[in-house]
Amino acid sequence: MSEMTTEILEQNISKIVLVRLKGGKSLRGRLKGFDQHLNLVLEETEDTTNVENQRKLGLIIVRGDNVVLISPPPR
Repeated sequence: MSEMTTEILEQNISKIVLVRLKGGKSLRGRLKGFDQHLNLVLEETEDTTNVENQRKLGLIIVRGDNVVLISPPPR
């Protein structure tokens, strides 16, 4: 992981982020932590893949191999 990536993620600790995963799944949660493999710890997480049926997941760990995109939520 690049230095710039680390800096950006550190700036977003405790903020809500959108995470897109392989297979098309989308998550929204508060970034609690990460490591050099891009494994993520998210709290207050929701599965936003299906807009009509959003599921609350709570505290989860996302394996970095599955992460395609991390973004701040739209305003």
